[in-house]
Amino acid sequence: MNGPVVKVGVLGCGTVGSSLINLVARQGDFIESRTGLRLEIARVAVRDMGKAREVDLPPEVFTGEPAAIVADPDIDVIVEVMGGVVPAQDLVLSAIAAGKPVVTANKELLAAVGPEVFAAAEHAKVDLLFEAAVAGGIPFVRPLRESLLGEPVFRVLGIMNGTTNYILTRMTEAGADYTEALAEAQELGFAEADPTADVDGFDAGAKIAIVASLAFGARVRASDVDCEGIRGITADDIAFAGRHGFVVKLLSVAERFSGPEGNRIVARVHPAFVPDTHPLASVRESFNAIFVQGKSVGDLMFYGRGAGGGPTASALLGDLIDAASNRQRNNHASLGSFSDMPLRPVDELTSAFYVSIETADRPGVLAAVAGAFSDHGVSIASMEQEAPTTDPTAPPVRGQARLEFVTHLARERDLTQTLQELSDLDIVLKVGSVIRVLSDESGFR
Repeated sequence: MNGPVVKVGVLGCGTVGSSLINLVARQGDFIESRTGLRLEIARVAVRDMGKAREVDLPPEVFTGEPAAIVADPDIDVIVEVMGGVVPAQDLVLSAIAAGKPVVTANKELLAAVGPEVFAAAEHAKVDLLFEAAVAGGIPFVRPLRESLLGEPVFRVLGIMNGTTNYILTRMTEAGADYTEALAEAQELGFAEADPTADVDGFDAGAKIAIVASLAFGARVRASDVDCEGIRGITADDIAFAGRHGFVVKLLSVAERFSGPEGNRIVARVHPAFVPDTHPLASVRESFNAIFVQGKSVGDLMFYGRGAGGGPTASALLGDLIDAASNRQRNNHASLGSFSDMPLRPVDELTSAFYVSIETADRPGVLAAVAGAFSDHGVSIASMEQEAPTTDPTAPPVRGQARLEFVTHLARERDLTQTLQELSDLDIVLKVGSVIRVLSDESGFR
C-alpha cells in the first residue's frame, strides 16, 4: 500500500520512547492495512547524542534539540515521553499552538498543569491524547473521556501503582516485611533506586488527579490530592487483615459528592483494608485495576499491566494512530470543558478504621483506651490483643501489649482527635498503624 505518510516527532528515547519506535516499525504494515496511513518516525529528541540505542533509525534522525522538532514544519504529530514538567510543558504548548496533535505519557505534566494544557488543546482544536499517562497499557482514559462522558460517575477507585501492589503482594503471600519486599521489587526492576514517588503515593496521586479531572469535568491538580503511602505497613497489619477476610492495597480514590451546596470532590491515595470478596482484592503483583462506579452504568472494572515499556508503548501507539487519523480528517477528539469544583476536606469523610496501639500491659488500660474512643464518638466494632512483635518466634515484650481495633463508621476528624488523646495517655507507648477499611456501607464516605 502507498497511503499518506504521517511524520512523527518523538521527544524522548528512554524505555518507553524506544519501545514505541520499535513497535511502530513492527506494526507499520499492519497499521497501514487497517488505516491507510503510513507512520514514519521522522525525528527523535534525546538528551545524550552519544548514547547507543536499541532502535533501528539512521543517526541523522536524532537531535539534542527537542524544540527544533516541535518547530519543524514537516513534523505532523508530536509524541512526548520526556517526563517531568520542564521543559515538557513549553514544548507541548508550543506544539499545540502550532496546530500539531500531541500524544503524551507524561502524568507529572498533566497532574501539575493539566487544566492549562487541556484548555490550550481545546482552543486550538487539536488532539491531546494521553491514554498511556494512567494505568499503562490498560485502555481506560478513552472510555472515561468518551464512552462515559454522559455517565454521572460518582466514584473511581483503584490500584494505580504496580510497584506498591507488588510489595504488598509479597508481604501478603510470602510473609516478607516491607524492607525485604521493597528490595525484591528493586532487584526485579519494579521499583527505582529511590522509590519515594511510588511508596509515598505521589505517582498514584498524579494519576488520580488526571482521572478525577476527566471523570468529573473538574480542574484537579496533584497538589489537590491527599497522599499517604505504604512505608508504615507492617507484617502485623497484613496478618490482622488476613485473619479477618481482608487484603491491604494502596488505593487511589476520587469521589464526587452532591448536596444542597452543589457538587464537591475529593481525591486521595492511601492504604486500605479491602474485603477479599472485592474485585480489587485479587489484583496481584505489578498489575493495576480501576473500578468505576456510575449511577446508570453501575460498576465497571478495568484490569491489566499498569507499567512497563511494552504496555505503555501500546497505549501510546493507539493514541498516535487516532491522532494521525483525526489529522487526516481535519478532526480532533474534544476534551470538553472543565470547571472549578470545590474540594471537600478529607477530615469530613467517614470510614471504618483499623487502628493498632502499643500499650502498657496492666489493669485499667483497656478501659482508658476505650474511653478515648468514646470521648470522640468513635464506636469500636472489634478488638484483639496481641504480643507486640512481628516475629512469632521472639518472646513477647514483658509488660507491653498490642491492641488492634476495627471501628464502626467514623468521621476522619473524630478519629484524628481520638488518636491525639490516645497519644497523650501515659499508658500508650505508641499509636501504630491507622488504615481505612473499604466497605459497601461507607464507600469511604
